[in-house]
Amino acid sequence: MNYQTVVGLEVHVELATKTKIFCGCTTEFGGEPNTHVCPVCSGMPGVLPVLNKKVVDFAIRAGLALNCDITRVNKFDRKNYFYPDLPKAYQVSQLYLPICRNGKVEIEVDGEKKHIGIHEIHMEEDAGKLVHDPWDDCTLVDYNRCGVPLLEIVSEPDFRSADEVIAYLTKLRDTLMYLGVSDCKMQEGSMRADVNISVMPVGASRFGTRTELKNMNSFKAIYRAINFETARQIEILENGGKVVQETRRWDANKDATFAMRSKENAQDYRYFPEPDLLPVEIGEDWIQYTRDNMPELPEAKRARYVSEYNLSDYDASVLTSDRDIARVFEAVVDICGNPREACNMVTGEMMKLMSETSTLPEELEIDAAKIAAIIEMITSGKINRNVAKDVFAEVFKNNVDPVKYVEDNSLGMLKDDSLVEKTIEEVLANNAKSVEDYRSGKEKAFGFLVGQTMKALKGKADPQTVNRILKEKLQ
Repeated sequence: MNYQTVVGLEVHVELATKTKIFCGCTTEFGGEPNTHVCPVCSGMPGVLPVLNKKVVDFAIRAGLALNCDITRVNKFDRKNYFYPDLPKAYQVSQLYLPICRNGKVEIEVDGEKKHIGIHEIHMEEDAGKLVHDPWDDCTLVDYNRCGVPLLEIVSEPDFRSADEVIAYLTKLRDTLMYLGVSDCKMQEGSMRADVNISVMPVGASRFGTRTELKNMNSFKAIYRAINFETARQIEILENGGKVVQETRRWDANKDATFAMRSKENAQDYRYFPEPDLLPVEIGEDWIQYTRDNMPELPEAKRARYVSEYNLSDYDASVLTSDRDIARVFEAVVDICGNPREACNMVTGEMMKLMSETSTLPEELEIDAAKIAAIIEMITSGKINRNVAKDVFAEVFKNNVDPVKYVEDNSLGMLKDDSLVEKTIEEVLANNAKSVEDYRSGKEKAFGFLVGQTMKALKGKADPQTVNRILKEKLQ
C-alpha cells in the first residue's frame, strides 16, 4: 500500500520586544540564571499583568504579512500547564479569540507553487528552561525566559513532504525577520516548531493518528525527523499495528524519535478566560497604520531587484536571503549607482569573508561608502579585480580607507605596456615547457603563464592587457 505523509506545524516565535509581555523585565538572551525575573513573571501571589502594546503591534504586523484576518476583539485565556518551568502553574495564551486567523503562505518546491493555510496566530508567554545536570543527577530551573512574548503560528495540516515544511519555515523566518518582529535565531530558541505527523493511504479521506515532536529548533533536524517518523508509522501499519497518539522527542545522535508522554488535547489544559486581563480591541485605524508602514518583504524585494536592477533570479535570491545583506547592497547601490558591481562585491567578497570570519549578517559594520569607493576604482581602471579583493579584505577586517590604502601600498593599475611586455618576455624565457605545452594545444598552460606574469607584476597589471600581449608573444 502507498502512504501519504501529512504534517501540521505549530511554530513558536519569540518577539523582538525589549521587555516581556506582561512586565518590565528584559527579554535579552542569556544572563545569569534567574536574574531576568520579577514578581509578575515568576508568578508571585497578588501581582497583576499589564499587556505590552508592542506585542500586539508585532502580532498585527505578522498577521497582515501572512494574509490573516485580524480579530477586532480578542482576549487571553489561562492554559493550566503543570510543569516546573512555569512557576504560576498556568500559561497565559489565547484559545477562543486569537488575534489572527485564516491566513495563507505561498511556497514553491521543485518549481511547483502551493498555498499553506494558517489556522491562527495567537499571543502567549514563554515558559522557563530546565537545565539537566548530569554530574549531580538533578534538574535545575532558569526562569529568565518566563514571560518572554511569543507568537504561536498554527498551520493547517497542508504539508505532504519534509521539503514543503522546510520551504514554509524558510519563508516564515525570512518574512518575520524582514518585519523586525523576531530575530528568529533557532540556536537561541527564538524560533522553534512542534511538528505533528501522520500517515494515511493515498486517496484516503481521513487522516491517520498523529504524533507530535516538540520544540524542534533546527531545519536539518526537522527534515530528518519527519522522514524517520513517516517511515516508523508506515512500518507499524504494515505490520498490522496501530499508531499511538503521543508526544515524541528527536534524538539527533541516534537519528530516531522516542516516546515521551501521551499527547494532550485542549481539554487536558482546562482553559478558562484570563481574569486579570481585559479584552484587546483593535480599531481599523490601528490596522491601517500598520499596513501603511509595512517594510518591503523578501518576495517583493527579489522581484524589484530583477526588474529594476536587471539581476538574475539567483542573485536576487542571495541578496535578499537576509535583511542586513540587502541593507548593505542597497546602500552601496545608492552611492555608486552600479547594481551589477555592487551585487558581485556583496555576494562574492563580502559573503566569502563573512563565512571565513563567522560574521553574522546582523553583526555587519562595513561602510557602504567604502565598498562603493572600491567599485569606482575598478570601473575607472585605477585597480584591477585581484587588487580589489585584497583591498576589500582590508576594509572588511580593519576598516581602512580603500583609496588611501591603494595609494600607500602602490597598488594602482600599471599603465606601462612596455614594462608588461618586458615582464612577459622574461616569463616566457623562464617557462619554456609551458610555452611548448600551449603551442601543442594545452590551453591550461596559458592560464599558468598569465598567473606567473601577474605574480611578477605584483598583481597590479591589467589582466586584459596581459592576456593581449601574452597572446601576441606566443603567436
